[in-house]
Amino acid sequence: MCESDQRRDRAARRVIDLSHPIRHGMITYPGLPGPEIGVHLSREESRAHYAPGTEFAIDRITMVGNTSTYLDSPFHRYGDGADLAALPLSRMADLDGIVIRVTGAESRAIGRSAFLSHRVAGRAVLVHTGWDRHFGTAAYGAGHPYLTADAAAWLAEQGAALVGIDSLNIDDTADGSRPAHSTLLAAGIPIVEHLRGLDALPVEGFRFHAVPPAVCGMGTFPVRAYAVVDGP
Repeated sequence: MCESDQRRDRAARRVIDLSHPIRHGMITYPGLPGPEIGVHLSREESRAHYAPGTEFAIDRITMVGNTSTYLDSPFHRYGDGADLAALPLSRMADLDGIVIRVTGAESRAIGRSAFLSHRVAGRAVLVHTGWDRHFGTAAYGAGHPYLTADAAAWLAEQGAALVGIDSLNIDDTADGSRPAHSTLLAAGIPIVEHLRGLDALPVEGFRFHAVPPAVCGMGTFPVRAYAVVDGP
């Protein structure tokens, strides 16, 4: 491919942000603390360390891993599972993506029938419920859509690479056994929760990325999830 063709190819692609911004004090999941964002070294204080006219800011953040749009690794559920540092990049980056649209469904429970007609093996399966419209409000924390145990089992059997959802939780939070988390993470399938903007994606024809930092000993961490879409 010549250079002009490569430029046209790049220009035809769109990058779509699928993450909620992280803000001081924001509440992602009811009952969990919001992040504390502050200053470790101010620009004014830094002037003593550098040449005249040169200054830097060093910021700090204290937060739980379950903040904003985040990825769950197997270690989140299982003590012997892969943590963020051990999870292969091939499970989180440059994945062929597919969107399963269930907006307007009468039931909160999303069963395996929603997935049966789709090829999910080796793909990032993103469940578009539309629940992200409530993010940051009290309504977000109750009555959210979720995957049933049989849906999670089918996705694991079919070999999905990653499963994401634009809802509070991939499980019904009233079910303490958390079957979707338990099944998917046992199969080594990462989960991304609190996505947004899935309505901007086509059903197919995009690459999905959601990579957290490689933190040893942690199971969950925020990601900058995004999709690269071919065509206008």
